[in-house]
Amino acid sequence: MTAQRIYDTVANDFSRVNDLIMQRLASDVPMVEKIAQYIVDSGGKRLRPLLVLLTARATGYEGNDHLKLAAVIEFLHTATLLHDDVVDTSDLRRGKATANARWGNAPSVLVGDFLYSRAFQMMVELQSLPIMDVLSKATAVIAEGEVLQLVNVKNPGLTESQYMTVIHNKTAMLFEAAAHTGALLAHAPEPVARAMKEYGTHLGLAFQLVDDVLDYRGDAAAMGKNVGDDLAEGKVTLPLIQAMLNGDEATRLLIRKAIRQGGLDDLPAIVDIVEQSGALDYTLTKAREHADLARACLNSIAASAQRDALNDLTELAVARLG
Repeated sequence: MTAQRIYDTVANDFSRVNDLIMQRLASDVPMVEKIAQYIVDSGGKRLRPLLVLLTARATGYEGNDHLKLAAVIEFLHTATLLHDDVVDTSDLRRGKATANARWGNAPSVLVGDFLYSRAFQMMVELQSLPIMDVLSKATAVIAEGEVLQLVNVKNPGLTESQYMTVIHNKTAMLFEAAAHTGALLAHAPEPVARAMKEYGTHLGLAFQLVDDVLDYRGDAAAMGKNVGDDLAEGKVTLPLIQAMLNGDEATRLLIRKAIRQGGLDDLPAIVDIVEQSGALDYTLTKAREHADLARACLNSIAASAQRDALNDLTELAVARLG
């Protein structure tokens, strides 16, 4: 199944979510509306709201509140992007100038706060304490993941276990919350809701691990960011951890120096090392393992077009390398 066919499974719902997102971005302050619309409408795949729609329908939901829940998830995600770009001093996202590059750091942070607030307003409208519990905890964990990543910038001593904690908190947590709350909205039995939660976790980890590989093997035009961006920012990812683990002393010293200094001076040498050492293949294997674990979680729900789409989404996660 192609990516478009996955979206087509919930095409009407997806269109209505996009309309709802634009409606709820309305603000009496023009700059708030301008920046929020710019970042929300900047070409993202809306994977997390898609996950809400698919899991809600796959677990039997027949109402309309999943549209609001999907918009909540997208607002939470967009808020984190605004804040991330300020923290990372990023100038490019999805091939476009970041909001902070266009309007400055202060407006970007404040509009991110607005999106968090709007998300919680809509969350209250759902009148579901279980959903509020999951999402409020998730936002705290995501913030912790951001801080954990920040304190480990330019730290070549980060272990694989520590790194997996960072990407679970920072990236996989919102995938997990999207799938889990979709099932909660449908009042799915506890074992089914737990399986959907685990599905989201493993899907999110698979996506992030593939992103780690794409940072060295990817096409800049397709990714909307430059190859080597993580290394330039001094971010330690699994390919670097694995390359240091398997390399000789000279290799370890070069990678450690590149991480501590940031920048791209050593990028060609590092790209060659992570490729030749098998570190990229190791990372991709880990991504495929998590995709397989995600697929296994779908055995808990009945056959449907939406379940098929969730299954195919796991394949899409690791197919982005071609």
